[in-house]
Amino acid sequence: MANTPQSKKRARQSEARYAVNKARRSRIRTFLRKVEEAIASGDQAAASEALRAAQPEMSRGVTKGVLHKNTVARKMSRLSSRVKAIGVAA
Repeated sequence: MANTPQSKKRARQSEARYAVNKARRSRIRTFLRKVEEAIASGDQAAASEALRAAQPEMSRGVTKGVLHKNTVARKMSRLSSRVKAIGVAA
């Protein structure tokens, strides 16, 4: 348990930061789920639109330190290739 005023303040800051990061991560997951659902439906237009909406959120997660840069780059790359594959298959 925090004893000094500094450690008490850091604990408060940590809780606040945790809540913000959790909300941001949840928001990113929601955008990713929408892309996944659009890919599963087979609608390339909807999938590309969902991906276009998700990309800035994912990039913002990197900027804010919620996600690692390479993780987001990998996810964007894989999702975009899957969206493109819908057009080829159809």
